[in-house]
Amino acid sequence: MAFRGFSFRGQNASSGMGVSDACRPAFLELQGKRAHRYIIFKIDEKKREVVVERTGEPAEGYEDFIAALPENDCRYAVFDFDFLSPENVPKSKIFFIAWAPTTARVRPRMLYATSKGRFKHELDGFHYEIQATDPTEMDLDVLKERIR
Repeated sequence: MAFRGFSFRGQNASSGMGVSDACRPAFLELQGKRAHRYIIFKIDEKKREVVVERTGEPAEGYEDFIAALPENDCRYAVFDFDFLSPENVPKSKIFFIAWAPTTARVRPRMLYATSKGRFKHELDGFHYEIQATDPTEMDLDVLKERIR
């Protein structure tokens, strides 16, 4: 079917993407074994699914995580944030971050927005969610503020 020059074949942007079999085990490794500091996921349009793009070593920090995100493209990510409670007890919270910079093209922004719900359902177990369109919206101070 075509409408004003647009062709609708198969799965379209509003139907979302599948989730690779590798995503859930990688998340469980971060959550349970603390094998990763972060995981960055991307939509592979050829495979029509969300895949693991990169994992961060446990010793990596938030700056490394931010540097690993593309400047002009969308991604999903989870970050294991360590902090001290007001009682000086070490704690950890997992953040789900939907990175959709304003500089990204419209199609990826639509694909990531429509696939987010299904993907989040697969990664049950994170504590907080951040939707960021600009680096300042996911600054380290934003994470600290969310855990208060």
